[in-house]
Amino acid sequence: MDEALRLGEDARGRSAPNPNVGCVIVSSSGRIVGRGATAAGGRPHAEAVALKQAGKRTSDSIVYATLEPCAHQSPRGPDCTGLLIAAKPARVVIALKDPDPRTSGKGINRLRRAGIEVILGVGRVAAKRSLAGWLTRLALGRPRITLKLALSIDGKIALPSGESKWITGEDARRHVHLERARSDMILVGRGTYLADQPKLDVRLPGLEQSSPRRALLTRGEPVEGWEILSNPNDVYRLHDVNDLLVEGGSSTATAFLAEDLVDRILIYRAPIIVGEGKSSFGYVGLDAIADAHDRWRFVDEQRLGVDRLEVYERAAR
Repeated sequence: MDEALRLGEDARGRSAPNPNVGCVIVSSSGRIVGRGATAAGGRPHAEAVALKQAGKRTSDSIVYATLEPCAHQSPRGPDCTGLLIAAKPARVVIALKDPDPRTSGKGINRLRRAGIEVILGVGRVAAKRSLAGWLTRLALGRPRITLKLALSIDGKIALPSGESKWITGEDARRHVHLERARSDMILVGRGTYLADQPKLDVRLPGLEQSSPRRALLTRGEPVEGWEILSNPNDVYRLHDVNDLLVEGGSSTATAFLAEDLVDRILIYRAPIIVGEGKSSFGYVGLDAIADAHDRWRFVDEQRLGVDRLEVYERAAR
């Protein structure tokens, strides 16, 4: 299951509108004979890829999948439950039940009726974390939104002049590029676009083709090569985006926070003090300190060279 989860994670940022699923098939002799992940654009599915690779070695095998195999018909391809039944594995191990009502439980029940043992829940927590973008879109009708900020010790994102290049070091910037590769779309405000002319691409060896789509938050004129959101709530029309990364600047971050649309915050904190400078946020709709408590959970941190990454997730609304 760990290998299936790794494959699914590698597909994150490219599988939308489908979930980034991973699948591994182990033969009756104990060897991995098939590996698969959801392909770019959502098809073929991970199970179909792994089954094709395994060929005739699926009889009496064990299949590991990070999400319940789909059980509904689609014009884009066959359902994976049917493919698995035809392949006749002895057992299918599933990390997470599919919450999509078109499949939820139906795939598991069909497999069991076909005489295939099903084990559910192995790697469930890790699968929920990996599939968080797709799960958020399914539950809320919008992508999971991650806000990224590079800050000084005193919480500044730039000098009074607007200069912010570079607050953090190379290790932190490499991590940002990895987050970009795991996102379907990156968004900045028009002010950031005009000041920095950012490419927002992925510049990591081997991941150059994983650069996500680019979006601008603006009510101004369209810009060639960029998708336009006129306000934060336009995220509800992004039906083919599972993970949206908001990179800047302060006004854009404030706008998303004020609408309570941020699910996750990445703070890359550099060991520098700026003093007078541009703050990370403006007014986010709070009128009392008490209202600020219990909104965010600290979930992770790591050292990135001289910098520190802090990860926060929105508490249950």
